[in-house]
Amino acid sequence: MAAGAPGSLSPRQKLWLEVDGRLVMSDYRMRLLELVAATGSLAQAASELKLSYRRAWGKVKELETNLGAPLVESEVGGAGGGHTSLTPIGSELLAAYQRFQARLAADVERAFAEEFAGLLPRLGEATPPAGEPSGLRA
Repeated sequence: MAAGAPGSLSPRQKLWLEVDGRLVMSDYRMRLLELVAATGSLAQAASELKLSYRRAWGKVKELETNLGAPLVESEVGGAGGGHTSLTPIGSELLAAYQRFQARLAADVERAFAEEFAGLLPRLGEATPPAGEPSGLRA
């Protein structure tokens, strides 16, 4: 961007999936499932996201109810404690969402570059006086 501009302009997107208006996947929930898969523990995944175990469990149950399919399976107790993993459908859903998210991010970046290419170099050229919004001068 030109001198005087506050920083780099870049696109951001929020993505989620719904079934009949009910949430079935979002970036936040994807991260929860990724951490369950990586750690083998819903409690540890919850801790890393600074969630209570109860809240994390509720989010997983919400997704399972809205999808009508189990996403995680747990083994209770044992010498090393319990273990939680993604079900095969949970792993497939997570992988598909990750691929979908990556494709959309690439498409958003490409569209942003195409649409803003001529505008980006000019942003910040005419900086308004401090405290005065641009385009609102009397």
